Amino acid sequence: MSRQLIELLRLQRPPRILVVGDVMLDRYVFGDVHRVSPEAPIPVLRVDRQEHRLGGAGSVAAMLSALEAEVRVVSVTGDDPEGETVRRLLQQIGINAAAVLVADDRPTTLKQRLLGRTHAKHAQQMIRVDREQSQPIRAELAQCLIAAVEEMLATVELVLLSDYDKGVCAGSFIPRVVEAARAAGVPVVADPVRGTDYHRYAGCTCVTPNRSEAAGALGMTIATPEDGLEAARQMLRFGVESAMVTLDRDGIAWADAKDNARWFPVCPRQVYDITGAGDMVLSALGYALAAGADWPTAVELANLAGGLEVERLGVVPISRTELLAELSGDLPDAARKILSVDELLDQLGRHRQAGRQVAMTNGCFDLLHPGHVASLQEARRCGDLLVVGLNSDESVQQLKGPGHPIVDQTGRAEMLAALACVDYVTLFDEPSVLGLIERVLPDVLVKSAEYAHEQVVGYEIVERNGGRVIRVPMKGSYSTSAIAERIREGR
Repeated sequence: MSRQLIELLRLQRPPRILVVGDVMLDRYVFGDVHRVSPEAPIPVLRVDRQEHRLGGAGSVAAMLSALEAEVRVVSVTGDDPEGETVRRLLQQIGINAAAVLVADDRPTTLKQRLLGRTHAKHAQQMIRVDREQSQPIRAELAQCLIAAVEEMLATVELVLLSDYDKGVCAGSFIPRVVEAARAAGVPVVADPVRGTDYHRYAGCTCVTPNRSEAAGALGMTIATPEDGLEAARQMLRFGVESAMVTLDRDGIAWADAKDNARWFPVCPRQVYDITGAGDMVLSALGYALAAGADWPTAVELANLAGGLEVERLGVVPISRTELLAELSGDLPDAARKILSVDELLDQLGRHRQAGRQVAMTNGCFDLLHPGHVASLQEARRCGDLLVVGLNSDESVQQLKGPGHPIVDQTGRAEMLAALACVDYVTLFDEPSVLGLIERVLPDVLVKSAEYAHEQVVGYEIVERNGGRVIRVPMKGSYSTSAIAERIREGR
């Protein structure tokens, strides 16, 4: 499963997701606590800094942005400094806030957390102070939001409903969003509010209540994973296509209307703060589904992301890079060598800061043979580390025609990465490696001696950058031409 999740997170095209619901502003006030007040038996917080973070639907949007999705937001704030801060924070992470409308009859929902430190220890939440109005937004404002949703449906692949019962999702709002989305063929995933009739989510592709919310909606006790599975099945009676019940330390239970059901255990972690875990689960699930993942893959990613979130203080978006790093730790050493170009450049930057020289070679490696291995070993001796640029399946087909490659790109990358002489493998889709060489700018470009110096693609770029081109011999009986001849003769 780790390999599937890594491939999902390495997609080049970002999924497009619309987040609809209650945005909030989270204010974190940090300070030291060294004494008790003489006025009352309470600690005195000496404030030294303050942070603002997006909360509610804003938190979901921020988390999707950290996953590098393309995000749109439809919501409401008050006409106040907190509302301006919400829009500024959205814009800072590249999210257009044009459909975050301003209501002059209500404040922006504000959750202010006071966090105190004692004896240089980690900050702990002392108290939370909320300012909010939860009555439904005005009908004309709700109509404007519906119109914004309808306009954006043609440009997104999924809608996430973040219902915090702060007024946006009240009344007929959710049924109208679901109806519009279904008419447009866009799935809807809803994070439901506690203590409401879940029939309001009828038509949703999935609902994602936590243990407590599901127990309240169903009137049952959920103590075990088996209870969670039963709860997920029972949630289907509300007219949803599937249900995912988050069970904190017990993982996630999922069921759908096609009689599929599965429990996904979670990796044990040190829980620091559960704040934001539900939003992170929803965001990762939405990212995966919008990217085309099946349900097991999507739930696995959500499970992983939620587990990482509880290790952070407060609402902290988990980035795509962090998830990839976590997943790479579960992979064998060879699989960790296979990187996207951006990931590769990040790694090479660290190596170069340490004074290491980068050698690079490239090829289709359509059929890996001993001659390849010998030349790769020689290429590795030309630098402190070796990068192999590997033609993707699409690229090989463009170069060699139908019937190629003999081994697909995943298999070819894994075989190359399994070689001790290869440090990194990265795929490219273009017929020519020139674009990749321009980005990597190797210190040494290595190719087979079968090529004349002027035939080595990218030699001018490398030499202009102060690098060298080295041509290494390939054992005669295992040269590319010799192998091709043997294939033609059927030997």
